[in-house]
Parts: sequence; structure tokens; C-alpha cells
Amino acid sequence: MFGRRRKKRDQETERAAEETRPKERRGAAGAVSFDNEVEPERPSAQPDKDEDRYRVGGPWDSTEDAPETKRMDLGSMLLPTEQGAEIQVNVAQDGKGKQKIIGVTLVRGKTALQVQPFAAPKSSGLWDEMREELREQVTQQGGKVEDHEGTFGPELRAVIPIKGKTTEDGRQLGQRVRFIGVDGPRWVLRGVIRGEGASKPEVMSEIEQVFSDIVVVRGDQPAPPSELLPITVPKEIQEKMAAAAKQRAAQQAAQNGNAGRSPNGSAEGPGTGGPVQA
Repeated sequence: MFGRRRKKRDQETERAAEETRPKERRGAAGAVSFDNEVEPERPSAQPDKDEDRYRVGGPWDSTEDAPETKRMDLGSMLLPTEQGAEIQVNVAQDGKGKQKIIGVTLVRGKTALQVQPFAAPKSSGLWDEMREELREQVTQQGGKVEDHEGTFGPELRAVIPIKGKTTEDGRQLGQRVRFIGVDGPRWVLRGVIRGEGASKPEVMSEIEQVFSDIVVVRGDQPAPPSELLPITVPKEIQEKMAAAAKQRAAQQAAQNGNAGRSPNGSAEGPGTGGPVQA
């Protein structure tokens, strides 16, 4: 009897609560509240995009709470700087003969990590397209490439022929390379790992941590997908780049003699896109 009374009392309480609850009208736009109070959306623990699950621990977007560490401001990237790491700026000549920054390389011991930030659509998935392009490039060079599921999701592990390097019996020598990348909010961060970080497991995790600590600053400027986001360097690094270019020019002039000199006595390097120590 007491159980029935309690059940009836509960039903009455539920009906009373239903009558005082704000009424809602549902239509094509979903639920519409007629009450003055608007309940805020509850934050979701799920990532915004499926690809975001690969960067739970970084790389980071500038709007996110990245772990505190010392970083260098390079415009579209905040690059982690730590003891023993050497930062190099990769440059190449554009169609007008001017030097253009095409990436940044961090060197730790016998491992090199080149990073490049690219614009991407909101729908993401650009890293999938990039991997296919890289696969084709490696194959055309006579290299071997295979898919691998790594720390940051799908990556490519390749062996690329070293031009002009063969063994005593004439076999082509190759270099192990890892192509890693992650899709972020309207950007893709691509990394190319060479050296021990591409072959030794204990070193792989160390260089992956460096990649994870990078913060990408996408900005609001419009940019077509796959376009390299602008990389800028501090003035002191620009001065070192200029000094390094003069040093290379002087070395080339010394090797070639007067044949490498211009009428005003200088000899500028060709800007092949090799690293310039920063």
C-alpha cells in the first residue's frame, strides 16, 4: 500500500513540474524556448573534427591552451626553443630571384625536423591529400614508401635515394625519412624527419615531442588551401641569414676563382633552398 501511495505521489509531483516547465515549440529550426532564460550549450568532450583526436597533446592552435614553454615567434608558428636545439631557416629563390622562406628546420643531435604550416579548408582532410602527393614524389625519385599509423595518425615512412651515393658494389644508398602531419583549425602542419629520428624508436619520441609543442597561428587572412602560411623571422636572425649568404658566396668565389665573381666583385649564392643557420 505504501509503495502504491509513494508511486502516486511521485506521479503527481512529476505532472506539477511539467506544468511549470517552459513551453517549447519545435519546427524546422529545432527547439525554440519561450522562456527568458537561455540555457548555454554544454561543452563537449569530443573533438570538433575527427582528425583532432590525433593532436590531443599538440601541435596547438593559437586559440588553445598550449603548455607553457619558451617559444620563438615566427609569424605563423611559435616554435619551441630548448637547450641543444639548433634552428635553421630554409630558403629558396622565387620567380623574381628573391629569397623566400619555405620552412624551418630544428636540428637535435643527428635528427632534423623540418616544419611547414599550410592553409587548409574548414572541412579539413588536407593531410590525406598531401600524403598522396608525397607518395607520388618519392616513387618518382625511385624511392620506397609505406603507410604507418604513428603518434599523430597516418604518416609515411620512406627510403629516398641519395643522389650520387652508392655502395662499393654499385647499389644505391638511401636515406630514411618520415613524413608526419596533422589537420588543425583551417591549417595543416607538416613535418619531415631525417636522421636518427626517422629510424631509432628512442629518438623518434623525442623529436615528436618537439613537433607537439609547436603552436600554429593561422590568423584571419584568407588563403587558398595548401598555400604556405607566411613565416617571418626576428631581425637578428635575418642578419645571420644575410651573413651566412655572404659566407657561402665567398666560399663559392674561392672555389671558382674569378669565374664566379660579378663585375662589382661580389658573388651571390644561387639560393638553392638549403638550410641557413639561425
